[in-house]
Amino acid sequence: MANFNRFLSSLPRPLRPLAHIYEVVARALHAIGPKRLYTRALLIILLPIIILQSVLVFVFMERHYDLVSRRMSEAVVREIASMVFILENLDLGSDFTLVERMGSEVLGLSATVLPPEPLPPPTPKPYFDVIDQGLSRAISTTIGKPFWIDTVGNARFVEIRIQLKDHVLRVFARRSQTFASNSHIFLVWMFTTSLVLVVIAMLFLRNQIRPVVRLAEAAESFGKGRPTDRLRPSGAREVRQASHAFIEMRRRIERQIEQRTTMLAGVSHDLRTILTRFRLQLALLPGGSETEGMKRDVNEMTHMLEDYLAFARGDGDEAVVETDMALMLEELEEEAEISGTDIRARYEGEPMIPLRRNAMKRCLSNLITNASKFGGRVEVHGILRQGWLTVTIDDDGPGIPASSRDDAFRPFHRLDEARNQDLSGSGLGLAIARDIARSHGGEIYLEDSPLGGLRARVRLPA
Repeated sequence: MANFNRFLSSLPRPLRPLAHIYEVVARALHAIGPKRLYTRALLIILLPIIILQSVLVFVFMERHYDLVSRRMSEAVVREIASMVFILENLDLGSDFTLVERMGSEVLGLSATVLPPEPLPPPTPKPYFDVIDQGLSRAISTTIGKPFWIDTVGNARFVEIRIQLKDHVLRVFARRSQTFASNSHIFLVWMFTTSLVLVVIAMLFLRNQIRPVVRLAEAAESFGKGRPTDRLRPSGAREVRQASHAFIEMRRRIERQIEQRTTMLAGVSHDLRTILTRFRLQLALLPGGSETEGMKRDVNEMTHMLEDYLAFARGDGDEAVVETDMALMLEELEEEAEISGTDIRARYEGEPMIPLRRNAMKRCLSNLITNASKFGGRVEVHGILRQGWLTVTIDDDGPGIPASSRDDAFRPFHRLDEARNQDLSGSGLGLAIARDIARSHGGEIYLEDSPLGGLRARVRLPA
């Protein structure tokens, strides 16, 4: 929007209303238009074909078809006019065999000279009848005598009667003589070939878009920590370049994760060795309040070290496996009850979901531990619906103000209000939980709980 405003301000003042109209039309098309690449590409192919065919049909029907039909009608009328000229300028008496033979043998018309009689009353005319309009116009212009036309009664022939001074000339002409009757062949061929070409284009277009879809699926799977080794670059050159770039990016990220994991393993080993020596030395010291305080400090340092290493390491080195969420919630309920937490857990829907099991269990454990610290009652509810896994953890504690909920996810951040910093902890529980949820392609939301405290809602794609 900012870029468009800058572009609008750079335009001359007379062109700015046109730019506003363009913006409105573009937004409307974006709102009602298709969102998938295949559908958009198909429309890019179909719309020009439809417009081109519409123009061709209009030009053909309005120019070629109408012009040819008019010329054919004028030719038939000129032939009738020649017979009228003979009847009016030659003294044939009562023998009109010459005119009738001229019509059948020379002009291809069935002509009959009738005695003088009134013309039949006009018949209802089709509004869009090209034959009736063309013949009527040509007779009025070329012959200029009273006439009667029947273009509806007989499907194969057109009957024309011309009122002369002493006679009535009746002529039957084939419909194919008065207008271009093969126009439907042109339309059939045009629409048939277009349909065949569109089907072929759809097949080729689907093959071209399939590599893009596979690349998008691989990127999504990689973001969720799932295997992406099946991706093979294919398709157009640009799609192959994007696939090669993605594969190289994935390798660099995996190499970086491997190096970080190796470094953290070394740091963890060295620090744990020092803490183990502290514990052994404290075990050899005589008991007392100072010794117990030092033991608590060492235990807290151990827990903090585990949290720091877990936060820094992440969960990228764990494989995705089919996980029974119902069983996981039961395990978390049992573990929380052992520590004295009043907790109730239940699950609805299909339990088997592809996840990093240990990481997901740590995520939920951190949220449950956080809820049990500040509330006396904890309820956990999991449900799988419409391809999304949602787990809510509710407590009846003091909660977190809405303005401070984003800060609760910041690493090493300790809230000063209701959930204060008097309790032990590293300040990484929620940060670790959110990182795990995001690594699965999901998110954690903090909301008001029906129990009166805080609700942590985990939402992941299944």
